[in-house]
Amino acid sequence: MNPNLKFSLILFLCSISLCSKAQNYVADKTIPLAGDGGYDYLKIDEANNRLYVSHGTEVNVIDLATEKSIGTISGMKGVHGIAIVNHLNKGFISDGRANAAVAFDLKTLKTIETIPLASVNGPDAIMYDPYSDRVFTFCGESNNAAVIDPKTMKQIGTIALGGGPEFAVSDGKGKIYNNLEDKNSMDVIDAKTMKVLKNFPLNPCGGPTGLALDAKNKRLFTVCRENKGLSVVDETSGKVIATLPIGTGVDAVAYDPQTKLVFASNGDGTVTIIKQKTADEYAVVQTLKTQARARTMALDTKTHKIYLSVAEMVAGTRTVVPGTFRVLVYKME
Repeated sequence: MNPNLKFSLILFLCSISLCSKAQNYVADKTIPLAGDGGYDYLKIDEANNRLYVSHGTEVNVIDLATEKSIGTISGMKGVHGIAIVNHLNKGFISDGRANAAVAFDLKTLKTIETIPLASVNGPDAIMYDPYSDRVFTFCGESNNAAVIDPKTMKQIGTIALGGGPEFAVSDGKGKIYNNLEDKNSMDVIDAKTMKVLKNFPLNPCGGPTGLALDAKNKRLFTVCRENKGLSVVDETSGKVIATLPIGTGVDAVAYDPQTKLVFASNGDGTVTIIKQKTADEYAVVQTLKTQARARTMALDTKTHKIYLSVAEMVAGTRTVVPGTFRVLVYKME
């Protein structure tokens, strides 16, 4: 048999096996991390098998093979997100309190350069778009995005968004989708021209935060705090196809193209797991108990594990109880 055909057949059979089993998620382990700062986005670098965890003024780095901490990237003022640019061996961190992006070496974890960002305020979500070979960081306090050339590590433009941006995803073909939390809508951005092409209203979604993409079926998954729902959106038309109930205080969402599962991580201490039956048909199949305020998440599509960061808080405050920061790991049974 042709080796390529054999490999494709193995992948197909594995996919069938994963989709036909129960797909129930259970607690796997806890990864303790030093430091007592707040937390936001998590990001997996699949090429290097690492998990980056935002944590106050630094980023914790975890080796996914051992699921142990292997270092930190420190010296920042208020970390939010992490973007990975593998072909340049660089990562980029949004430092919201410094109005800057920090470039670092993926191998050594050493800071390469701090990039001051002009005409923006509060860089938060950050992502790399392979089509344009650019890094975009979305600024909720100035309703715009800063665009960075990862080669020169210079800001090359800004994009007016018309609202407060949250998560964003790239289709890899020149378009970027970005939720506007205060407008209950989604921008469609041209990554090359750095212009908003159109805006999709997301009704009944209220307060959209996390965003994920099913590239094969051209479906976007947006999670919404106000109506406690996950909306399935047609990438081409912007039509809301379905809305599923989720928990309260949602932040992130992830889609696993092999298992056809969608995960919504909620601040109420749950992850709502939704099965994609067809491109337009969905059902909630599990409400996974996690921990209160474990609302940010990353999915490893190779192992199908999900990772959530969390810490204990002093009652009635947002102050972290010292020594309680950790990453919760959940796996498929």
